[in-house]
Amino acid sequence: MFEMVRNSIGLFFSGKLFAEPARAYTQLAIGILFAALCFILAARVAGLPYWASAAVAGFFGGALQPRLFRDLRYR
Repeated sequence: MFEMVRNSIGLFFSGKLFAEPARAYTQLAIGILFAALCFILAARVAGLPYWASAAVAGFFGGALQPRLFRDLRYR
């Protein structure tokens, strides 16, 4: 199991994991920006402490990833 994870990480950083790397990086950036926006909104608007804002942002950002990566093709 660890060998598979290590191999996937190596392929990711060498740019050989996805058939369309630019699209994968775009989707990843969208997820990061969404999580950052959730963090800012939870901290500023809702007034939550930073640790709770991070938990909320992590939950919503993580929930969005399967939707963003749904149509990605791997090599």
